[in-house]
Amino acid sequence: MADTPTDDLFSGRKLTSHEQKSGRPWDASYQDGPAPWDIGKPQPAIAHLASEVEITGPVLDAGCGAGENSLLLASMGLSVLGVDIAETALALARQRARDRGIHAEFATADERMAYVASLASVTDRGGTLYVLAFSDEGPDIGPHPISLADLETPFCSGSGWNVVAIDRDHVHTRVHVDPVSAWLATIKRV
Repeated sequence: MADTPTDDLFSGRKLTSHEQKSGRPWDASYQDGPAPWDIGKPQPAIAHLASEVEITGPVLDAGCGAGENSLLLASMGLSVLGVDIAETALALARQRARDRGIHAEFATADERMAYVASLASVTDRGGTLYVLAFSDEGPDIGPHPISLADLETPFCSGSGWNVVAIDRDHVHTRVHVDPVSAWLATIKRV
């Protein structure tokens, strides 16, 4: 394999921007204690969404980390599959599920490679996708921030998706005093 900063010598996949910037695999974020974005409870934006919107059907939590958002939704009686690239995070999620007596499934997956196409393959027409992602706007940004355009573009016309709304929101972390800027996107499968 080529010896470039974007080649992961262990799995053959491209490194994420967070991995390139930190010089460590994504999984390392969870190995020396909680990851910065693992606040030990669901992100407030997701908890608010779950209290305001009737979520039905199976849930795919892509990039579930240590599983707090997945466990919140599973505790509401929803069938949840959380996927993440970080095995340590998934082990934490499984342990939290066992400790709380909540049934949720967790699996290893690198959902970034064909994110939109793979989401379309597991989302029924009329289904809703919610994406909470670190924003690249604001005075203090989180790891792997994305621009509004980077969030909108994959779901453009002809992709099988319709962007209903993208709102400014926040993600809480363990390392920032104040929540950091985020996007909360509502996207419908057409």
